[in-house]
Amino acid sequence: IPKKLVNSVSGCADDALAGLVSCNPGLRLLQGHRVILRSDLSAVRGRVALLSGGGSGHEPAHAGYVGKGMLTGVVAGAVFTSPSVGSVLAAIRVLAQAGAVGILLIVKNYTGDRLNFGLALERARSEGADVRMVVVGDDCAFAAPGKAGRRGICGTVLIHKVAGALAEAGAGLDEIVEKVTVASKAMGTLGLSLSPCSIPGSKPSFQLAEDEMELGLGIHGEAGVRRMKVLSADEAVETMLKHMTDPSNASHISLTPGCSVVLMVNNLGGLSCLELGIVAGATVRRLENRGIRIARALVGCFMTALEMAGVSLTLLVVDEELLRLIDAKTTAMAWPNVPAGPATARREEIPAPMDVPGQPLDETSTGPGAVPVQRVLERVCSTLLDIQDKLNQLDRKAGDGDCGHTHAPAAHAIREWMRSRPPPAAPSQLLSCLADLLLEKMGGSSGVLYGLFLTAAARTLHGRSDPAAWADAVDSGIEAMQRYGGAAPGDRTMLDSLCAAAKALHSLRVPGADPLRVLEAAVQSAEVAAEATKHMEAGAGRASYIRSSRLEHPDPGAVAVAAVLGAVL
Repeated sequence: IPKKLVNSVSGCADDALAGLVSCNPGLRLLQGHRVILRSDLSAVRGRVALLSGGGSGHEPAHAGYVGKGMLTGVVAGAVFTSPSVGSVLAAIRVLAQAGAVGILLIVKNYTGDRLNFGLALERARSEGADVRMVVVGDDCAFAAPGKAGRRGICGTVLIHKVAGALAEAGAGLDEIVEKVTVASKAMGTLGLSLSPCSIPGSKPSFQLAEDEMELGLGIHGEAGVRRMKVLSADEAVETMLKHMTDPSNASHISLTPGCSVVLMVNNLGGLSCLELGIVAGATVRRLENRGIRIARALVGCFMTALEMAGVSLTLLVVDEELLRLIDAKTTAMAWPNVPAGPATARREEIPAPMDVPGQPLDETSTGPGAVPVQRVLERVCSTLLDIQDKLNQLDRKAGDGDCGHTHAPAAHAIREWMRSRPPPAAPSQLLSCLADLLLEKMGGSSGVLYGLFLTAAARTLHGRSDPAAWADAVDSGIEAMQRYGGAAPGDRTMLDSLCAAAKALHSLRVPGADPLRVLEAAVQSAEVAAEATKHMEAGAGRASYIRSSRLEHPDPGAVAVAAVLGAVL
């Protein structure tokens, strides 16, 4: 049985409603019932009230759509269970007693919902209430829906919105019924699932193989129309749209080139937001290729099936009046802040910024020649490629095992860069170019850290080439790494090697110091510091999440820095 974060199986629906009301001052529970109502029921006097509902497990439907401009109240059942007749009737009575001039029940087309809401309606009418019911069936799954008709699924939320905007504008019950009925006939929805869902305390309602997806499932895990191998997002969307618009399908929605639609891309509960965005983009592109204008696009969780990893697409053909109703304001917490404009995959991109001019080339005479620089850089590249496997092996013990793979592309990129042009001779220009190269070609946090170091060092070296300038530059680079990276010496990172080398390089500030001997001392210090990291407890980076008892080896970043410094020598 799948794990669920609930207090009890029997109380999960009540707890969910209580949580929603706790977090929303505009909602109230009806005592003794699973009914949520607007807190400002006095605003209903003289207007049509809207009541909907159904089983729990479809959150944010239905209670998330209670608010000014949408529903007046909802009646909830247990998970995937129709609400009781008594609770529906109690909600109708409250709205009638609040002075509503009419009450419209918006019901999804499921037998239990139709029966329970229908019986409550008949009872209320016998008490003198003016109550009507609209049954929404927007499912496009079945080519021949049969006697039961099309299931009511996510498109019902759009009907809530249209009816709510009309009621808020003062429309009468007959007008609202007429207009939402017309809208319902111009709407279709189709679902696609990668996984089943499970009611709390129960096993999954069905099984899908690892390489399968199912087209046309209901929001309770009811069987769809076809199982197929997992498709790409583009292929899945194309399959869904073809099925939804196929004239041989009795449940299809008619889309003609040039028509405008509201698109709803609904997460069935367990799909990642990343996947949902990919599906949304694919849907917009496919519809535009068919000549359809997407007047509005809503993307998110609107009517779920617990934790089902899947998506549904809803299309509502709209005219200007219907679009105004969709755009009308509402305080319902689950209705998104929809941008008042069309969706399109053809938006003009903002031009990329022009490159900032680099340092003037008149510095070229102040540093080493291009040939010695190339030799040093080639040694650095060869060293990094030679120790690639070693770095990966060290990183596997504390990170994700890619330290060598991260440094190797940098080495290849530097070699390619040197083949394309001679490196600048001026030290500051050289380090600036290397910083840009590593930021572009070197992945992970290492690329950013090296980029920070080189950028800060380059600024310090600008216009200077004396030995002391290199000591100052290394200190500047380390300070930048610490400021943004958050690590310090002793945290078992590349900084341990760098700081040890920097300390030795301070001797360059002493007049008459031999740069070569100072560099030799810096390399030796870096190597000793890298080896010493095996005895440190990690204070930063991925290794900080690993128990220190498992870190019985040097830090790969520190080893890489020591190797680079050795190659420079």
